[in-house]
Amino acid sequence: MAVPISEFAVHLRPQDNVAVARKPIPSGITFGFDGGTFTLAKGIGMGHKFAVVSIKEGDPIHKYGQVIGFAGRNVAPGEHVHVHNVTAGAFERDYAYASQIPAPLPPPAEYRTFMGFDRGEGRAPHQRYGTRNYLAVISTVNCSASTSKYIADRVRALGLLKDYPNVDGVIAIVHRQGCGMQFDGPDHQQLDRTLAGFARHPNVAAYLLVGLGCEIVQASHLIENEKLNLLQLDGKKGTPLALSIQECGGIGKTVEAGVQAVAEMLPRVNDVRRVQLPAKHLILGTNCGGSDGNSGVTANPALGVASDMMVQQGGTSILGETTEIYGAEHILTRRAVSKEVGEKLVERIKWWEWYTSMFGAEINNNPSPGNKEGGLTTIYEKSLGAIAKAGGTAMVDVYRYAEPVTAKGFVVMDTPGYDPVSMTGIVAGGANVCVFTTGRGSVFGCKPAPCVKVATNTPLYTHMIGDMDIDAGKVLNGVSVEAVGQEIFEKVLSVASGEKTKSELNGVGEEEFAPWSIGPTL
Repeated sequence: MAVPISEFAVHLRPQDNVAVARKPIPSGITFGFDGGTFTLAKGIGMGHKFAVVSIKEGDPIHKYGQVIGFAGRNVAPGEHVHVHNVTAGAFERDYAYASQIPAPLPPPAEYRTFMGFDRGEGRAPHQRYGTRNYLAVISTVNCSASTSKYIADRVRALGLLKDYPNVDGVIAIVHRQGCGMQFDGPDHQQLDRTLAGFARHPNVAAYLLVGLGCEIVQASHLIENEKLNLLQLDGKKGTPLALSIQECGGIGKTVEAGVQAVAEMLPRVNDVRRVQLPAKHLILGTNCGGSDGNSGVTANPALGVASDMMVQQGGTSILGETTEIYGAEHILTRRAVSKEVGEKLVERIKWWEWYTSMFGAEINNNPSPGNKEGGLTTIYEKSLGAIAKAGGTAMVDVYRYAEPVTAKGFVVMDTPGYDPVSMTGIVAGGANVCVFTTGRGSVFGCKPAPCVKVATNTPLYTHMIGDMDIDAGKVLNGVSVEAVGQEIFEKVLSVASGEKTKSELNGVGEEEFAPWSIGPTL
C-alpha cells in the first residue's frame, strides 16, 4: 500500500524532482506521488534525497525550486540521489540586479529590548552597544601568543576577577600570523583590520596589545592604520597600551607588566553596568557549520525568520561564507537595494573563482565528507540551504572581510566557508551576538561574542544536548519554521541580556580566533 511522501520526507517545492528524508527510510517503502507510485529499492538516510520522478542523464536536479546539480546518469523514481549520480556542472545565473527588492517590513507589533552595555558616545554606534563585558589581551603576532595567554592565565590564577562581578572575563586573542607577509600588503592590512575589530568590539571594554618587537605587524602600525585609541574606557583619546617582549626584557617581565596593566584596568571595566537597550542595537552574526541535508529545511530557514525579525526591529543581520553563497548568489542579487550593491557581491564571487583556480581547486570541493554523509551533494545545494539564514529582506550592503559593519538591515560579509575563519571576520565586523546552525554537531564558540547553537535535527540535539541550545528538528515533526524562528529570536534577546550559551558554559571560544590569511607566507 502506498504512503504519502510527507510521512517520511519533505517535498519542498512543486517543481522539485527530489524529496528529502526527514528520518531514516527503510527499503521497500512504496510512495504515492502525482497520481503514480514508486518503491525505494534501498534505504535512505535522514537528510538524503531520493527522486520522485524519472530524471534523464544531464537533466537538472531541482531542490528548493532551484538547480542543485545535474544527473550523471538516468535516475529512476525512488532512487537515492547523491554524489554517485549527480554532478555539479556549470550553469548560467541571471543576476537581475535589484529586480525583486523586498518591500520594507512593517513596524513590529512591539519594539523589543535587551539588557546590554552602553559604552558611551565616544564610540561609533556599531562599536558602542555590547552584550558582554570582556577585557582582551591581543597578540599582534604568533611570537607573542604564549605570552598573551600567560597574562590572561595569570590574572585568572591570581583570582583578580573575583572582586569584579561585572567583568565577564579576561580573554587572550592569539593567532598564528603577524609576520612573514608583505609589509602593508593585503594580508597585513586584513590582519590589522581583524585585530582592530576585536580591540574595539562592543563586547570588549578594554584591551592590551602584546607583541614581540621585530614582527611585521607592529602595534604602532596597527594603532595608526586602524586609528585605535583608548575610547573603550573613559571616552578620552590616547594611545592604547602596548607591550613588547623585547623591550620589556623577556616573557617573565612582560607577563608581570601585563598583569599589572590588566589589574589597573579591571576596576574601570567593572564600573560598566547592564542597562535596557533597544534591540536595534544588536548586530547578529549568522553561520552554519557541519551542515546536513536538513540544514536548509529546518535550522537555516528558522534562523532566516529570526534574521528578518532582527531587521524589523531596526537591527543588523550578517550573512558570511561566500563560498557557500556560490551558485545561489543570483537569488541575493535580485534582493539588492541597488545594482551597485549586487555587483559588489558578484565581484566577490568572481574573485573566489579566480582565487581557487590559482591553486587548482574548485569551489565545489567545499562540501566536506561530513556534509556529504549528511546528505549534501553539491556546493549549489549547500549554498541554497545556507542563504536561507538571510531571511527575506533586502540586501543593503556587501562588506570585505572584517570590515566594520555600519549598515542597518541584512548585509553580506565576504568570508571563507571555514567556520572559525568566517566567524572571526564576522565578529571583527562588530557582531555582538551570533547564531550558528549545525546538522552534524559543530561545537563552535567565538569570544567575545556569545554564540547560540541550533541543531537541524532532533537526534543530534538529543545526542549533543550539552552543546546545542535549540532544536530546530521540531520542524520535521510539524512545528512551523516561523515558531522555531521566534524561539531563536527570543533566545538571542535572552543571551544578549546575559544568559550563557552552551558554548560559553563549556568555556569554548578563546582558541577559535582564526584570522583569514589570503597570501603567501614569506
